[in-house]
Amino acid sequence: MIVYYTGTGNSRRAAQLLADRLQDGIFDVFPCLKENRPLSLRSERPWIFVAPTYGWQLPHVFRDLILNGDLQGSRDAYFVMTCGAGVGNAEKYLRQLCDKKGLTFKGLQPLVMPENYIAMFPVPDERAGRVIVKKADKRLERAVPLMAQNLQLPAVKSNPAGKAMSSLVNRVFTRGVVTAKPFRTTDRCMGCGKCVQMCPRNNITLENGRPKWSAECIHCMACISHCPTEAIEYGKKSVGKPRWQCPEWEETK
Repeated sequence: MIVYYTGTGNSRRAAQLLADRLQDGIFDVFPCLKENRPLSLRSERPWIFVAPTYGWQLPHVFRDLILNGDLQGSRDAYFVMTCGAGVGNAEKYLRQLCDKKGLTFKGLQPLVMPENYIAMFPVPDERAGRVIVKKADKRLERAVPLMAQNLQLPAVKSNPAGKAMSSLVNRVFTRGVVTAKPFRTTDRCMGCGKCVQMCPRNNITLENGRPKWSAECIHCMACISHCPTEAIEYGKKSVGKPRWQCPEWEETK
């Protein structure tokens, strides 16, 4: 069973590719997050958890969903983490998660995808993004035979900088950087409510036809990336940056 969490589409594409190649089931955890209900699934084949990288770790909301969920059947677990450059020392924390959950860690596949953390990093335009996506597809394809045979993926090595990113920097990032305060709308806002629909934490409400952000933001960037009129900005950091939308797997297959 491929279980995935995505904010802006990169992880969804990876999950779709895996489901296609492995002829396996696929489950989007977004409704569980949106409705605040536990994960309850069964799989006789290895679990494959697919998610973006947040602060060089698995998103904490996805980690907690796995940890507190009811996962029946297979005890083997693979992880695929999309990232803009690297995953740091995420493997260490995935092993810890598996130990707590009673799962056997079968490996991590990092997957460099177009950067979409618009609050901090440059975002590629569509042409450059599609080149990156095709390379990512090929890399993931190489991991498919190992997953199909339930073999261990190669270990992901981490240098001292990567270890610091996944530990100290992750804590600083989570506590000090992740905030919704800079979000604002321009006069292009139509009050359509798309941002409200796309927020997995129900952190956005409409007031007088304009979105208002509360304190439960996890910086998934779904609101800013999915706004149909590009009316949402994150202070000045997002101004002029493309809003990346990863194509569905079938589109560029």
